[in-house]
Amino acid sequence: MPERRPRRLEVRLTRTAQRDVKAILNWSRKEFGETAAARYKALIKQGLRDIGADPERPGSTSRPEIMIEGARTYHLEFSRGRVKGAGVKAPRHFLLYRRREEGVIEVGRVIHDARELARHLPEGYRRAPALS
Repeated sequence: MPERRPRRLEVRLTRTAQRDVKAILNWSRKEFGETAAARYKALIKQGLRDIGADPERPGSTSRPEIMIEGARTYHLEFSRGRVKGAGVKAPRHFLLYRRREEGVIEVGRVIHDARELARHLPEGYRRAPALS
């Protein structure tokens, strides 16, 4: 009997994450050219495929300090080896994501690794204030 592959989860980007990707690719295009932007786009796509295949894959980190339940980060450097063709030498972004309904991963942000994560959380990833 053939071995069954685990079901790939659907990966959805929030509007904020979509804006992040657009800004990253525009900056990359402006600073390094069209070819570099295309390589970074391919890396982002691979990172998204990777978390869709396994949201708790090696390299992902649980982030209980920033959300009530399920937030994780995944640095794009962990997907570099799975991109075909010329790759990105030193990726500097990570995905902030969480599981939503059954079979869905929601990417809330794509954030530069030099930024302070807590300052760049989308609304749905912030802890609710404690009730007195």
